Parts: sequence; C-alpha cells; structure tokens
Amino acid sequence: MVEVRRTVVVKLDMDDSDATLLHETVDEYLWACNYVVQDAWQDDYKPTSKTKLHDRTYSDVREQTRLQANLVQSARNKASEAIKGVVARWKRGKKASQPHFTTPSVRYDKRSATFHDDRVSLSTVNGRIEAEYVLPPEEDNPHTTYLRDDECEVTGATLQYRDAADTFFLHIGTKADVESEIPDQGDAENSTVLGVDLGIEQIAVTSTGQFWSGNYLNHRRREYERVRGDLQRTGTESAHRTIERMGDRETRWVKDYLHRISKAIVQEAVAHGCDRIAFEELTDIRDRMPGAKKFHAWAFRRLYDYTAYKAEAEGIDATQVDPAYTSTRCSKCGTTLDENRPSQAKFCCQKCGYEVNADYNAAKNIGFRLLRAGQKSPHGGAISHLALKSGTLNVNGGYSPATQ
Repeated sequence: MVEVRRTVVVKLDMDDSDATLLHETVDEYLWACNYVVQDAWQDDYKPTSKTKLHDRTYSDVREQTRLQANLVQSARNKASEAIKGVVARWKRGKKASQPHFTTPSVRYDKRSATFHDDRVSLSTVNGRIEAEYVLPPEEDNPHTTYLRDDECEVTGATLQYRDAADTFFLHIGTKADVESEIPDQGDAENSTVLGVDLGIEQIAVTSTGQFWSGNYLNHRRREYERVRGDLQRTGTESAHRTIERMGDRETRWVKDYLHRISKAIVQEAVAHGCDRIAFEELTDIRDRMPGAKKFHAWAFRRLYDYTAYKAEAEGIDATQVDPAYTSTRCSKCGTTLDENRPSQAKFCCQKCGYEVNADYNAAKNIGFRLLRAGQKSPHGGAISHLALKSGTLNVNGGYSPATQ
C-alpha cells in the first residue's frame, strides 16, 4: 500500500454577502501573516520557531483582527515557513529579503473548515459561511476520483481568489491508501533510478534518452509577453482587464502542458521498472542556469511537484539531488572539467572522447548521484541501477542490456 495525496481545485458558489466576508477574511489573514514576519524582523536573529512566534504575536493578532483562533495559528505557521526559507538561503550565502504576503489566499484545516460532499463551511471574520461546490458530472475527473471517493480523506484546503474570474476557488487536499501498481521488485539488485535533467531549450531529458523540448513553451511565453507589452503601452482600463484575463489563461495552459510532460516522465519510469526518479535540486536553479527567468524556476517546481504526486500513485518516489558538476562530469569515465561542455547543447569529454547531448549526459549524472548516495528504494534495499536507453548501469559502471 502507498499513501496517495492529491489536490482537487473546486470553484465555490456563494452569495455576495458571503463573498464580502471572505474578502475581509483574506485581508485580515494576510495582515496577520505580515505582522508575524515584521515582528520577527525586529531581531537580528530571526526567530523561526512556531512556539516562539506564537508567544510573541498571538495575543496582538487576536486583539487587532477578527480572525478565529485557528486562522491566527494558520497565519503564524505560514509566516514561520517563509521566515525559515529566508534563513535557510542566508545560511547558504544567498540573498533573500523580508517576506511580504500579497496573494489573496487562506489556509484552512479541519478545525477552521468543515468539508461535505457538495459544500464547505468556512470560518470568516464574522462566523461561518457555507459555499456550494461547482462540480463537473460524475465521470473520469479528479473530483470524482478523489473528492467523491469515500476512501479519500480530506486533509485541508487553501482558499484562493482569482481576480480575473472574480471567483473564489478551494484547493482541497486529499489522501488515500491504495495498492501500488508497480509489481514487487524483489531484492536490491533490481532497484532502478531514472535521472531527469531540466533546462531551457529542453525542458526535461531523462537518462533513458527521452527529450521534451522547451521551444513550444518558450515560444508561447514570448507571445504572451509581446501581447502584454502592447496592451500595457495602450494603458486603457479595457487593456488592463485583458491583461488580467490573459494571465489566468496562460497559467492554465502552462500547468496543463507541464502535467502532460510529468505524466510522460512517470510512464517512462514505469516502463523501465524504476523505483525512484531523481531530479536536480531546484533551490537557486536560476543562479545555475544561463537564461533562466523567474517563470522557468516556477515551471520547474511545478513539473517536479506534478511528477512527484503522479509517481507516488505508481509506487515510485521522486527526489532531488545535489546538481554540483553534473553538467561538466563525464557520465562514462567520470572526468570533470569545464572544457567538457563546449556549448549548451554539446558534451565532449576531454579525456575519453565521449560525445553526447549535454542534457542527456547531465540526466545520467543526476541518476548516478542518487545511486552513489546509497539511498533506499521504497521496496527495500539500496538503489543499484540507473535506467538507460537500452539497459541499465550499476553503481560500479557495469552495463546490463534491456531484457527482451
């Protein structure tokens, strides 16, 4: 059995007075998050402990807002996580500024919200309101598979307001124990990892030689930017509304595109009997990747998250590994030189002469990094093989052809 977690997005239907209460709740919740951060920023040593932050801010936030106690705690927890993220970057020698919350959202747990099959009861700044779910027909969709399934347990939700649609949505978290669709792999000698490299030109490349081009994604992104620029220069109210609608459409399109790639990556792992999928560590990826923008970093995180939860349903674990030298190390002989990568697309080992696509070489090295770390397979035993185009390599470099 494996625990599968899914998030189901549901549109909410409510009257105008209840919507107004939710807007007020969002505003005071964001104020509470920012108050906790501002209080922590008074000290040279930034407190990250939830207990310390609670002792310092809880009474003040309760006095200065109409938030119910559980929402005050939720805001504190959200602030604590953001502070921890900044402190962690500082410890790695990276720059990071004081967090500031502006996105209209609220985290609800099962104390501040009550979830039913067709509606939800949400705590607000003035009691509770009930909002109906706007659900699709009962067919093959996430709402039927997870939300309507009695075997799935709701764990909590995040309320979000989409300005372009002028509508509240609830991102409902669910979990369930399901039978793994991956057959028992037996002993550690059959444990296998799939390496995945991320990039701008090739958004994803696997150690089995599968490529997913980023050209279409980058082209569509540039087109959206061009149109937005034209509308911004127009400067009318109508142009501003069009920009907001475009942003919502673009986000939906990109998410769908990334979902399709993540599904294909998991299918590749299943086809090669992999127990794990190894990605490069995403922290500070913009600093390491020439030409990467904030959009690309967001897309990579989404792709990893989508792959992770799809893989989990197949009994496969997705993880991240240290990417140091994976782009300049020869996956054949191990020689690591900057000169091994004369261009973004080409890898040529200066010692053994191995020539191959640079992203494919990096994908193999990412997989090797997990092998050498000796991390455990979900089926028991250390991971011992790297999945390639036509077979596998063990941790010592021994090749085994694919079974026909």
